[in-house]
Amino acid sequence: MQDFPHRYTVVAAGTAAGDIELSAERLPNLRSASPAEFDGPGDRWSPETFLVAAAGDCFVLTFRAIARASKLRWTALQCKVTGTLDRVDRVTRFTHLVISAQLQVPAQTDPDQGRRCLEKAERSCLISNSLKADVHLIADVNVAPEESAAA
Repeated sequence: MQDFPHRYTVVAAGTAAGDIELSAERLPNLRSASPAEFDGPGDRWSPETFLVAAAGDCFVLTFRAIARASKLRWTALQCKVTGTLDRVDRVTRFTHLVISAQLQVPAQTDPDQGRRCLEKAERSCLISNSLKADVHLIADVNVAPEESAAA
């Protein structure tokens, strides 16, 4: 890992109407538009969906690092993030993020260790830690059934 601080540069370019073109060095370009809730087309990524996606992506990547350091065996993690956008003191902002994480671990894995790793990932995620929004984790750990012996 590189020393801090890290800097990330994105160029957003647009005209009076139409999509916004997002570009960054060494990355494919993306297009975005206002979401349907703000009278946009609703069929493209928006700043709102990017922010919620960033929280989910960061959570999974953070969990991956914590699980590796904790020597947790796991097979899959699905993370659904719901962001609530609201008006607070005449300012529109995200007020809540709910992270619903479903972790699958192999048989004979301690589900409490998986839950602890999920909780640590929620506390350690740099994206959600950078937001004013309250973050709430709903953790579900499923242990795979043991395979039965062949007859």
